[in-house]
Amino acid sequence: MVLLKNINQGVIRMLNQSEKLTSYRLIPVPLWNKYHEWPSVAGLRYLIFNENTNGFNTVVKRVGRRVLIDERAFFQWIDKNNPQQTTKDEPNITV
Repeated sequence: MVLLKNINQGVIRMLNQSEKLTSYRLIPVPLWNKYHEWPSVAGLRYLIFNENTNGFNTVVKRVGRRVLIDERAFFQWIDKNNPQQTTKDEPNITV
């Protein structure tokens, strides 16, 4: 069991292991590099511009004119679109 406390209401609630905490962060594009070094804001804007062709539309959330990046969906998108990662032990040699 996990103890969850809501400070605003002073409520303490017990969660079962089967319940999942669904916390994620929506980051405005201009503030992305405050949280992550890569990609740059310019790189994000490129991905957003081409979101309908590269599948990045699952990562982008729009609220009015503000464009937000769903942090969890971003890293899932990276994992999905980069299935063949090279490790330090494997040299990346093309012949």
